[in-house]
Amino acid sequence: MMWQAYKKGFKAYLQLEKSLSDNSVEAYLHDIEKLTTYLSETDELKTPKQVARKDLEKFIQWISELGMTPGSQARIISGLKSFFKYCLIEQIITVDPSCLLESPKLKRTLPDILHFNEIEKIIGQLDLSKPEGGRNKAMLETLYSSGLRVSELVNLRISCLFLDVGFIRVIGKGDKERLVPIGSDAIKYINIYRNNIRVHIGVKPGNDDILFLNRRGSKLSRVMIFLIIKELARKAGINKTISPHTFRHSFATHLVEGGADLRAVQEMLGHESITTTEIYTHLDREFLRNTLQQFHPAFK
Repeated sequence: MMWQAYKKGFKAYLQLEKSLSDNSVEAYLHDIEKLTTYLSETDELKTPKQVARKDLEKFIQWISELGMTPGSQARIISGLKSFFKYCLIEQIITVDPSCLLESPKLKRTLPDILHFNEIEKIIGQLDLSKPEGGRNKAMLETLYSSGLRVSELVNLRISCLFLDVGFIRVIGKGDKERLVPIGSDAIKYINIYRNNIRVHIGVKPGNDDILFLNRRGSKLSRVMIFLIIKELARKAGINKTISPHTFRHSFATHLVEGGADLRAVQEMLGHESITTTEIYTHLDREFLRNTLQQFHPAFK
């Protein structure tokens, strides 16, 4: 029972202090649930103050033996660190047992990307004679044009469109807002969708400001966007692991390959850390060679 009070306080901390999404909050609480399950199975259920680093190290070994991947282990360790940081702030503990806890070494894998002609091929599979075709055209153009997360796309609001100046306001992770440029094609097809398709949909209460709607007048789900893209890729004959995030990866990669400043890409993607953006520097050798020849004095 005592842990329920700690979890309740931790939940409030994540929601109010860290402004995390409901999904992220649930993931963190699930991590603490795993720890309490382990503690209750291996010993008397210790309080946070009684938990030592060796307990956490044994817990990590335990989840590893259960077959959990290094990536999942690293995420759980991150959750534990956040929890004990909260305990320290609230003076529940005086020493943080997780501060020297090491995450497993992760092999950083490069995401699948689409070449521009592949993106055109996917978008070319849309049937624009159907209302959903026009909507999907506007969505995919927006995804690629502005590098949005799928959650940002489905939550995009009409009041956040500043198409006359070529910008949209995006509400990202942790309710952080950013202004992102949007391309002329995306603007064109958003306007077509709004003026010719959306006006004929009976909008359900609470969805009046949501840009992209399903046939029933409600906000689209993230799963629906995934299924739409998956089916279009299949029709286009593209055999890659493709999701809405692939459009975001492609957006960022094409910018970096074109010579865009990494800080500018970071800002557009809404990454908190530049190290997250650096994954998009997987440039081909020819591009790197050309960059050196153009800018390095020894190569001129």
